[in-house]
Amino acid sequence: MRILLINPNISQSVSELIDTEAKRTASPDTQIQTVTAAFGVAYIETRFEAMIGAYAAAQLAGDHAGQYDAVIVAAFGDPGLQGLKEVLPCPVVGLTQAALASAFLLGNKISIVAISKRIKAWYAETVDAYGLSDRLVSIRSLEEPLPNIGSVQQDKAASLMAAANLCVSEDGADVIILAGAPLAGLARSLAGQLPVPVVDGVSSAVRHAESLIRLNAGQTRAGSFAPPPLKPNAGLPQSIATLLANGHQRI
Repeated sequence: MRILLINPNISQSVSELIDTEAKRTASPDTQIQTVTAAFGVAYIETRFEAMIGAYAAAQLAGDHAGQYDAVIVAAFGDPGLQGLKEVLPCPVVGLTQAALASAFLLGNKISIVAISKRIKAWYAETVDAYGLSDRLVSIRSLEEPLPNIGSVQQDKAASLMAAANLCVSEDGADVIILAGAPLAGLARSLAGQLPVPVVDGVSSAVRHAESLIRLNAGQTRAGSFAPPPLKPNAGLPQSIATLLANGHQRI
């Protein structure tokens, strides 16, 4: 099976992190292709940046149409995920959705550790959109600026560990999600160092994508994720036009 792993940010160092973790997690018969946005920001913190990332993710999905059996949007907050589900004939998985699904199975009370305090409101809105606000007990984050997003795991190791421990001791978390592509692989490194399970978004997304491919539940042709209706359009890049055309073929 083939999985397209989309980094909707421009950070190549982050792409390398998520690619490494995805390939460590994937089954032997799974091929991972990691692609990076050609435009946008170094990492997404705000709703507006998420809008940019969603468009970048759509372009990359269209550029590689027909080359994958599932797509992963590798940014916490899942920019563009719901729209891509409408136009792609294959499973589309996001880091937040996958991590929450894993955490839901591991414990009742979920905490998220994030890389930026600015990001917390948007993350809370994302969790609420998935109907799991009643399971979320806290979102803790780093407080300091991040001069190098690719080395945040090393540069902020002590602060990340402290935040995770507070999720347990003060917030009562049963399971912790380490949020965001820049933290890919950190849960593996922290195995056994925290008193509750720790969930990684990238590894969760890869495993859930593989399961959905094998499940082969069928394509959506009706309901709220039905393909967009055919209508006149203009000025769209070929990649986006390709996604719309593919969606129309399923109607």
